[in-house]
Amino acid sequence: MSDLTLALDAMGGDFGPQVTVPASLQALERFPFLRLSIFGDQNAIKQYIPADFPHSNRLHIEHCSQIVTMNDRPLTAIRNRRESSMRKAIDMVQEGRASACVSAGNTGVLMAMAKLVLKTLPGIDRPALISTLPTLQNKPVYMLDLGANVSCDSDTLLQFAVMGSVVAQKINDINKPRISLLNVGEEAIKGNDVVKQTAELLKETCQLNYIGYIEGHQIFEGNTDVIVCDGFVGNISLKTTEGVANLLFEHLKQAANSSLLMRFLSFISTPFLKNVLCKVKPDQYNGASLLGLRGIVIKSHGNADQQAFFNAIKQAISEVEQRVPDRIQDSLESILLEKIC
Repeated sequence: MSDLTLALDAMGGDFGPQVTVPASLQALERFPFLRLSIFGDQNAIKQYIPADFPHSNRLHIEHCSQIVTMNDRPLTAIRNRRESSMRKAIDMVQEGRASACVSAGNTGVLMAMAKLVLKTLPGIDRPALISTLPTLQNKPVYMLDLGANVSCDSDTLLQFAVMGSVVAQKINDINKPRISLLNVGEEAIKGNDVVKQTAELLKETCQLNYIGYIEGHQIFEGNTDVIVCDGFVGNISLKTTEGVANLLFEHLKQAANSSLLMRFLSFISTPFLKNVLCKVKPDQYNGASLLGLRGIVIKSHGNADQQAFFNAIKQAISEVEQRVPDRIQDSLESILLEKIC
């Protein structure tokens, strides 16, 4: 493909340039068509770039005097962090100089800034974080929202369902993707008022293939294609999964050191078990996309390591190649305008 430019927020996440810069160099080595503009403290960035790096001609550093911290409130950051690495990376997308932005920074600020600068697609009130999760049926399930909107009304959740359905259909070529609402039970009487109201709206929307409620333990079964929830529930679900995976890793380590027999058994089984557990670690998935914007913004896991941030860069490249916002816009307006049968 022709040259593709991405804008990267080097200062976001728990580790900043220590992770984002090596991941960027890895991406430049992997994709010869890729050009990267890295935003942040140029001194912090340069210390992770070898003097003899062979692809420096495709790497541009843009110094930023400010950083968005994990404690910044969205409104405060919008007003006072206009020179931050996150804001400058988003601005580059809005100006048409980059095809997508990747950041591991503060989710709330990223969502607010992206919405302010890039705007949402027609018919969409709020962007939503969407990502794929692995399932027992060896096919991914899309889940949204994963943390961009901690409180949603039924109309917003309906919009999430529409966006998730369009992505699953257009990107994964799924005919009439099955949509489920994450709830505390499968019975119609279960759930809060917002969930119940959303269920009624989905039932009345003939263009969507709504199949009912799904419980937390069913997320990974693979019996649905899109799972819809608010960002509070989605983020907790995702991070609980991460915590369980980490717990199992630690138990494996402890068991391996308990006896000579266990060390032998661990030596044989650990590679297989690690491969299985890695599939449910959130930082191993592709980056989550802020869906519903007029541009592409990828949110990397906050404590992502180099490989995980590299995965987020790959996700950005994939969404650019597949023209995700254009494909959503092509389908979204007609669905929302004619949603009731």
